[in-house]
Amino acid sequence: MTNTGARQELHARQKAAAAADKRRSRWRRWLSWSAALTVVALITGMLLTSQTTSATTSTTAPDFTLPTTADTTVTLSKLRDKPVLLYFSEGAGCGACIMQMDQIEKRKADFDAAGVTVLPIVMNTKAAIAADIARYGVTTPFLLDDGTVSRAYGTLGKGMHTDLPGHSFVLIDATGVQRWYGEYPSMWLDPTDLLDQINTRLR
Repeated sequence: MTNTGARQELHARQKAAAAADKRRSRWRRWLSWSAALTVVALITGMLLTSQTTSATTSTTAPDFTLPTTADTTVTLSKLRDKPVLLYFSEGAGCGACIMQMDQIEKRKADFDAAGVTVLPIVMNTKAAIAADIARYGVTTPFLLDDGTVSRAYGTLGKGMHTDLPGHSFVLIDATGVQRWYGEYPSMWLDPTDLLDQINTRLR
């Protein structure tokens, strides 16, 4: 091969290598942008789904009968003499969910003064939720739902799991009408704020 031919071949190789580097660089930039956009989309989705929902409602509350961790049953329509607060949560494995009920219990006198019966509802078996209840010293029986009641009240998929309730509160007045729905993805609502919601909606 002549010197001219060798130079031409070297130039061609350099040109091809430069083109390959350019393609790789373009590909890396594309991957970086894609990753960044994915992160932005995830963060945006988390922000949108983690927003607190609080709304006044005026629909008839779906009736139900559920077993409890105390081996009894509770029928909503049999509690029509006073308001009821349903508290839906992820249940077993969610310490914040059980702690919420613990803090509500600590304010029992205030909830009694408001005339409200609080019913915590989880999609667990008694065996699955028992350890968490004992760990936090909660004494209120939990209602055990197979998903039917959680679905009827529109609480499924409002938290981190599509097949479980979020951190949801439903206030039902003494006539069986749903007066308030609150969703708290932070997994916490201060009992004082909860009482404010109850007293405001029942006026």
